[in-house]
Amino acid sequence: MRLTKNTQGALFMAASMAGFSCSDALSKTVIATMNAGEIIFIRGLFTSFFVYLLARRMGALRNWRVILQPMIALRIACEALAAATYITALGMMPIANASAIQQAVPLAVTLGAMIFLKEPVGWRRWTAIAVGFIGVLIIIRPGRDGFTTAALLAIACMFATAARDLATRCIDKNVPSLMVTLCTAISISIFGALCIVPFGGWQPVSTTSLLQILLASILVLIGYQSVILAMRTGEISFVAPFRYLSLIWSALLGLIAFGEVPDGWSVFGAAVVIASGIYTFYRESKRRAAEPVAQESEPRVPA
Repeated sequence: MRLTKNTQGALFMAASMAGFSCSDALSKTVIATMNAGEIIFIRGLFTSFFVYLLARRMGALRNWRVILQPMIALRIACEALAAATYITALGMMPIANASAIQQAVPLAVTLGAMIFLKEPVGWRRWTAIAVGFIGVLIIIRPGRDGFTTAALLAIACMFATAARDLATRCIDKNVPSLMVTLCTAISISIFGALCIVPFGGWQPVSTTSLLQILLASILVLIGYQSVILAMRTGEISFVAPFRYLSLIWSALLGLIAFGEVPDGWSVFGAAVVIASGIYTFYRESKRRAAEPVAQESEPRVPA
């Protein structure tokens, strides 16, 4: 039976989320014997090598001057911050909880687009954003002493990732995506090297850990390419919600590899975040579909 474009896109997105989740699990495994700076450095070297080969094969390499743009520098900085905070958080909290908090990234992107890019956001999406962040609070449940270090790191990663996505929107479209990815990978590797000493110094790297990081790098690359294929194959409004499969992958990996069982409140909070995100996707697709009509009739309040 021939698959529809949307079904193909959904399968690519599911594969992408599996790749990212497995990479996270591998990073969580090695964080017990290595510091985050080492992991970022070594993984960055592997990723840079693979992306360079891919970019060269696809003819995406350009003069390095094309990447001298403020938005690319901002994207790299946000990506580095997200990597450092997320890998560190993985060593302190269940992988499913860390993944669930990251599901609020689309909500943070919508909020940032409204504040910094002046995109219209109506009361319905404002409500969805507020409910989604309440879901994040349910997941982390700050105690009498406030937020834990792990929770703060995961939240910082969420906002850094959202800022990265907003910066990506502003990059000159003439710069190939693989060129941006290559510069990001190289910069993150350098960032990781600079973090090794502040994060506790270089720790011996076993062959097993090195192979795990190598596999994590390959899975990240597969994840990124699958996302691109998913977005280019199916309709974004249909494909995008399948991002939330990463939470299922993470929960399964946490249970199988680390014996982590999410409690009821974490599951409920994750459901709230996912429902808010899906509703935001729905309102966004409905708003975009109505734009041509709105241009021919009287102005309407944005969704």
